[in-house]
Amino acid sequence: MSNTETLAPDRAGIARAAALLGQGGLVGFPTETVYGLGVDARDDDAVARLFAAKGRPAFNPLIVHLPDMAHVAAYARIPPEAARLAAAFWPGALTLVLPLRDDAGLSPLVTAGLSTVGLRVPDAPVAQALLRAFGGPVAAPSANPSGQVSPTTAAHVLDGLAGRIDALVDGGPCGVGVESTIVGFDPAPVLLRAGGLPAEAIEACLGRPLGRAGDAITAPGQLASHYAPRGRVRLNVTDPQLGEVVLGFGPVPCDLNLSPAGDLTQAAARLFDCLHRLNAMAAERIAVTPIPDHGLGRAINDRLARAAAPRG
Repeated sequence: MSNTETLAPDRAGIARAAALLGQGGLVGFPTETVYGLGVDARDDDAVARLFAAKGRPAFNPLIVHLPDMAHVAAYARIPPEAARLAAAFWPGALTLVLPLRDDAGLSPLVTAGLSTVGLRVPDAPVAQALLRAFGGPVAAPSANPSGQVSPTTAAHVLDGLAGRIDALVDGGPCGVGVESTIVGFDPAPVLLRAGGLPAEAIEACLGRPLGRAGDAITAPGQLASHYAPRGRVRLNVTDPQLGEVVLGFGPVPCDLNLSPAGDLTQAAARLFDCLHRLNAMAAERIAVTPIPDHGLGRAINDRLARAAAPRG
C-alpha cells in the first residue's frame, strides 16, 4: 500500500474504517490508552500483515478489542473473579487474559497458538463506535513500529506507519497515554503488565493482592518448546530423511507448504495451522526446509526453533 487514508471520527469516517477492517485492512484508531492498529482478529492474512507493518519480531499474543461483555462471552470463558473485574473496570484500561472458547474462531496468530486470549472493552467513544460498526473482534496492538514509543496522537501514528497501513481514524489525543493493565488467571489473578489502571484499584476490588508474573504463570512464549507439535522437529533441512514429514517453504517437494510462492506473509498466516495439521497427521518426525531469516521470517524461525528445542 502507498497511501494511508486519514479519516474523521464521524459517521462516514467510522463506516469507512469498519469497511476496511472487513476487507482485511489495517486501521489505526484511538483508544483511551494509546492508538491501536486494528485488524479483523479472525483473518489470518490480515493479522500476518499487521505483524509485518509493525516489524514485530515475534508472534506475541495480541489484545482483542470488543464493545461489551456480551461479545466477550462469545470468545472466552469468564471466571468469577474476572467477571468481578470486568463489572468494575470495563469499559476501561484493563485487559483480561481468559480461557479461549473452542469455537471462538480467532486467528491462532492472535493468541500465538495459546489456549488463552487477552480481551479488552475500551472506553474511548471512537473505539466504541468503530467496534460496533464493524461488529466483530478487532486485534489491536499499539499503532507504532515495534520497539518504538507507543502513539498517543494521530501524528505519532503517521510518523511511524504512514504508507504501511490502510487508514487512520484521527480522534485526537488519548486520555490515559499508557497501555492497559493486563491481568491473567492461573487460576488466581496475576498482574502480567502494569498499565493505565492501577494495580491497587484491582486489588481493592478483589479484596486480595495480585500475584506477580513468574510466581505461577509463565509468560507467553517463554517456554523453549512451547510451540512444539507432538512430533520431533528438524530445521533447515535440504535433504529429508526417509520417514520424515516435510514442512516446506517455497517451490520445494513437501507434504505441507507454508507458502509455495515463498511469501513470508502467507507463511506467517499459515504457520500455526500447519503445526496443528502436523499433529492431526500424527507426524512423528518433521523436517522443515529453510526459511529466510528476515522480516516475518525471523518470527517464523523463532517459533520453529522453539518447536525444535529439546524437551524434558
